[in-house]
Amino acid sequence: MNTPPLAGGTAGPDALAPLLAAVLDALRTGALDRGGPLPAGGPTTTARRVHTATHPLLPDHGTGPEAALGPLVHALAQGAADPADPLCAAHLHAPPLALAAAADLAASVLNPSLDSWDQAPAASALEAELTRTLARETYPAADHPDALLTTGGTEANQLALLLARERHPTTPLHVVHGANAHHSLPRAAWLLGLPATHTVPTPHGTLDPEALHHTLATLTGHPVLVAATAGTTDSGAIDPLPALADVCAAHGADLHVDAAYGGPLLFSDRRKHALHGLDRAHSVTLDLHKLGWQPVAAGILAVHHTGRLDPLQHTADYLNSHDDTEAGLPDLLGRSLRTTRRPDAFKMAVTLRALGRDGLGALVDQVCDLADTLADQIHHHPALTLHARPALSTVLFRPTDADDDQVAAVRRTLLDDGHAVLGRARAQGRLWLKATLLNPHTQPGDLDRMLKLVEGHTPR
Repeated sequence: MNTPPLAGGTAGPDALAPLLAAVLDALRTGALDRGGPLPAGGPTTTARRVHTATHPLLPDHGTGPEAALGPLVHALAQGAADPADPLCAAHLHAPPLALAAAADLAASVLNPSLDSWDQAPAASALEAELTRTLARETYPAADHPDALLTTGGTEANQLALLLARERHPTTPLHVVHGANAHHSLPRAAWLLGLPATHTVPTPHGTLDPEALHHTLATLTGHPVLVAATAGTTDSGAIDPLPALADVCAAHGADLHVDAAYGGPLLFSDRRKHALHGLDRAHSVTLDLHKLGWQPVAAGILAVHHTGRLDPLQHTADYLNSHDDTEAGLPDLLGRSLRTTRRPDAFKMAVTLRALGRDGLGALVDQVCDLADTLADQIHHHPALTLHARPALSTVLFRPTDADDDQVAAVRRTLLDDGHAVLGRARAQGRLWLKATLLNPHTQPGDLDRMLKLVEGHTPR
């Protein structure tokens, strides 16, 4: 058997060219055969199709690259929930820009690992440029802001709690958040051995400063981290950041803002005012695989001063020995809790450079405007009820005369048919359908189709 070619080196591009042609063809035919945003038939049908394409997955004798790559890519594409389809609108799962995906291919080919400079010379310098840029965007007036790359919002929130805990090594840290907060926050507290988090009710969808004040008054004498949200997963709601920052300052509490969804409003001249007060947080979670149109992973934790990252410093002699760092080799091990790390900065850097602040801001405005359009259509629809005007690009709605079981059944029927992918969310004690609009190519006519599908599958 001939040794398979490698992706890198001077011969790599020639070896990749025919394989990429096969991949692109299979992606195209797989999407055509899927015929919609989701494969029809539900989990059993999809699993059976994947089994047929892969069996046996580990044969005694390999099939060769063409016979493996084409059919398996086809099966993956045919069985995908495709966020590039306008009716795939359930989750904070954006369609990646072609530019970002192409950049990610280059990063995969070169395969730098961001745990030591000698594995990633250019990639480590580029990551430093990106983190400085995003830190300054988050904290424009800070003297020494900094940022780390993460796998997403969950890891960024975990790091925020870890860094806050390490500022008080002898006293348990208490974490306070709204009932609207992401599930990763109480889970991170559990993972870090912290006391159970304090959940402040949010009956109106956002964290109320007065309610926070009363909760913090019961925790006098304890170190406290308050976690606010700028873009909730369920509805996109943004907590009142300036007022919450005032309350935290009055009680001596640290403030973290989970802006994994809403953070890219910073790029929009029309909408960045909604994040007023964000720069008063001690740490901020961002995630550009949502309103940044990046392939996962693309998470960021920004901090107002680089000294807050000191607890992450760590030495492994084979990666960052003291004599190497003293000689000028960058120390990368303290930039993450992970050792091996992909060069996720590269695709983000290419996107920022290519689109600029105005280009990214235009995309953010485009999907938020789409959400306003959808909300208008629902508001005027005789058989549908709108929950509230959208704060970002998420719209909650439901068939007016349906009960919660029927709302859930509508969603599952659309999934099983492969016609539309809508999410679900609970608000004000009721179940709502959730449309998360992250596709800037979506047109008003696509929204019409979505609403007609919901209406057509609602029990009478």
